[in-house]
Amino acid sequence: MKQTGRFTIKKLVTALVAVAAVSTFSFATSAYAADKLEKESLKLGFIKLTDMAPLAVALEKGYFEDEGLSVQVEAQANWKVLLDRVVSGELDGAHMLATLPFGTAIGYGTKADIVSAFTMTLNGDAITVSNDVWNQMKPQIPMKDGKPVHPVKADTLKPVLEKYKSAGKPFNMAMTFPTGTHNMKLRYWLAAGGIKPGFYAPPEDTSGQIGAEAMLSVTPPPQMPATMDSGTIVGYCVGEPWNQQAVFKGIGVPVISDYELMKNSAEKIFGVNKEWADKNPNTHKAVIKALIRASMWLDAENNKNRNEGVEMLSQKQYVGADYEVLANSMNGTFEYEKGDKRDLPDFNVFFRHNGSYPYYSDAVWSLTQMRRWGQINEYKTDAWYLETAKKVYRPDIYMAAAKELITEGKAKAGDFPADNETGIKPPSAEFIDGVTFDATKPNDYLTKFPIGLKGKQKVVGGKVVE
Repeated sequence: MKQTGRFTIKKLVTALVAVAAVSTFSFATSAYAADKLEKESLKLGFIKLTDMAPLAVALEKGYFEDEGLSVQVEAQANWKVLLDRVVSGELDGAHMLATLPFGTAIGYGTKADIVSAFTMTLNGDAITVSNDVWNQMKPQIPMKDGKPVHPVKADTLKPVLEKYKSAGKPFNMAMTFPTGTHNMKLRYWLAAGGIKPGFYAPPEDTSGQIGAEAMLSVTPPPQMPATMDSGTIVGYCVGEPWNQQAVFKGIGVPVISDYELMKNSAEKIFGVNKEWADKNPNTHKAVIKALIRASMWLDAENNKNRNEGVEMLSQKQYVGADYEVLANSMNGTFEYEKGDKRDLPDFNVFFRHNGSYPYYSDAVWSLTQMRRWGQINEYKTDAWYLETAKKVYRPDIYMAAAKELITEGKAKAGDFPADNETGIKPPSAEFIDGVTFDATKPNDYLTKFPIGLKGKQKVVGGKVVE
């Protein structure tokens, strides 16, 4: 018995020593993790749009957790509320319009320093008009095999505007935010068809309706179908699922997707306050790692995971739209008129085509459009455009996150741009008007548009002056 007792005590002591060692190791590991991540509990914001998907996937698939992060995602009422909460620190970061941080950089509305190391999506938007407007546009649209030829150009809308003008009625359309992508894309489409979308002249006039033939104003994304159905607006530009929702409800027709308007344009980014990024570099990188993995998952093997992704998004805490509505665009198709469903495999791009990399050239394009419509109401040098792009977009952080994923075996080097990537895409003419965009020559680019500010022009007293 004594021997057994001594043996038992010895085993107990050994076990206690082992437990202590493990506990010490665990504590040390936890302490190391705490030192590594400046902040572990995060609240991230989003708007109820399909392209918030990387946030939902990173949470649902445990990618945030893999990085030691405890993340809460929270829907916001509109882009202004979302931006203000990122600036104030109430949100650690958020799903944002790709153009939004450049509005804050130039001090249009809110002045703040927002940085982005991750592009959440390419494409994903459309322009929708009411059934009545569509029926009036149709006689001007070429047909093939009984269906409209796409892309539909805005010149087919001009006779409709003339009727509204003759009747003394304003032609009201909606976008989601003055310095947002939906505003820039809707303006681009209209102007490419010879329709003037109006100028800004800040700070005196921020309506964007100076000299406008189509009156554009702000409506939050989820409210757009109902606002159009009520007759307050006759069309809008927004991300999914709010174009397909109009089709399902039978109240409108998407006339063009942004993929047809301007192929593979940056649509949403993940943005954080610069002060937050500077204070939490390791945490920031960890978030980007999780988002990269989520984007890879969404585009993996010819979109094999999209149905599961749609199920996630249909939950009320995310987008909360019907599965069928979300799937209509997420699964590589897009429905225009009811029953006119067509293949559009790159309508939503999350990772392929280097879709998540923050290209400076995308930023420069955003800034040219702000200059074109007077939100930047003074001439800027070509160098200024690139300098401003570099203040916001942080491909260095993106690539640091990518390299860690490669080291961990969660990604391959070939998944990402090469180390010598400049951040400037080659010149492209893949726009509906065929105008070539060269990010190294923004001022030259602006001279190519018949409608819009160029050179030393500015808007003063409601007029464009040289």
